[in-house]
Amino acid sequence: MYGFLVTLLFINTLGLIITILLQSGKSAGLSGVITGGAEQLFGKQKARGLEGVLHRVTIVLGVTFMVITFLLGYIVS
Repeated sequence: MYGFLVTLLFINTLGLIITILLQSGKSAGLSGVITGGAEQLFGKQKARGLEGVLHRVTIVLGVTFMVITFLLGYIVS
């Protein structure tokens, strides 16, 4: 059981790292200053595409990371 959970935690950690690195930054930088309100108008469309999927996958992987870590702590102690 311990070996299975450690392997699952390792795979989960790699998935979490990959999904976080694939996401774009929240700050728009200089382009946000130039576009102004247009970013707010069209920025809501991003939630339906790849950005929304990556956001949901990151949340799921983060929760499973915490659950597996707590289970491993319980098994070890």
